[in-house]
Amino acid sequence: MKKLLVPTDFSDTAKNAARYAVQLASTVAGSTVILYNIYDKLAVGSDGSPLTESDDDRKIILNQALANLEIELHELANVDIRYVAEEGNSLVENVDRYARHNGIDIVIMGITGATRLEQIFIGSNALNMARQGSCPVIIVPPKASFKEIKNVVLASDFKNVATTTPFAQIKSVLDIFKPQLHIVNVDSEHYVELTQEYKHERAQLESSFKEYNPEFYFIRLYDFLDAISNFTIDKNIDLIVTVPRKQSFLSSLFKTSNTKKLAYHSHVPIVAVHE
Repeated sequence: MKKLLVPTDFSDTAKNAARYAVQLASTVAGSTVILYNIYDKLAVGSDGSPLTESDDDRKIILNQALANLEIELHELANVDIRYVAEEGNSLVENVDRYARHNGIDIVIMGITGATRLEQIFIGSNALNMARQGSCPVIIVPPKASFKEIKNVVLASDFKNVATTTPFAQIKSVLDIFKPQLHIVNVDSEHYVELTQEYKHERAQLESSFKEYNPEFYFIRLYDFLDAISNFTIDKNIDLIVTVPRKQSFLSSLFKTSNTKKLAYHSHVPIVAVHE
């Protein structure tokens, strides 16, 4: 059984991610969608009295909201949907802990923000989960609607792939969907003929992903995000696989100025898989 965890704050963006998750679950036999909400500890006044309703009252209200969302989502597909509301101060820490303790296979989150400030503050939870999460994290852009996952692109820098590519984790995602795998490298210095270094790295990737019959593409462009965005359109890509690395790939992928082109305004969800 595959478990898909969907953090929600009941915003339009979070609901869109939940709809995506439920429709995705309908294509994966025996999968379960878990709606997850985190709420802050009850605030109190200077005399120690609660400023609002009790923690129990709030949990009852949130559970009812989750139950209503479950009913709404069941109109899309007949899949197993559950929900959890927990107290906590950090969404990322709570979700990561829940995922580790409950055998979650994939976390699915929405991301929003049209302005620079919104991208920094509203998008931070999804991006932090992508950087720090213990299991794969699918980021669903606000304009994304569900498409059956038939074509997946893995972006690779073709550097020490044997030690920097989390093959087992990527395969765990690919095995859920059984898609066609496209492996892409973008570099402004590509020549007509690949260097011996690139041929060696390609052979490593081809051998490691042989059961998926990967197709390889080497694109000579300066703008990585433009190249990937155009590639997703040309090849009808349904999911982009990335490998977060500190001070490296994901940090450049999710620069606020570039996210506008890919994560925030893309129609294609992105899955972050960790080393």
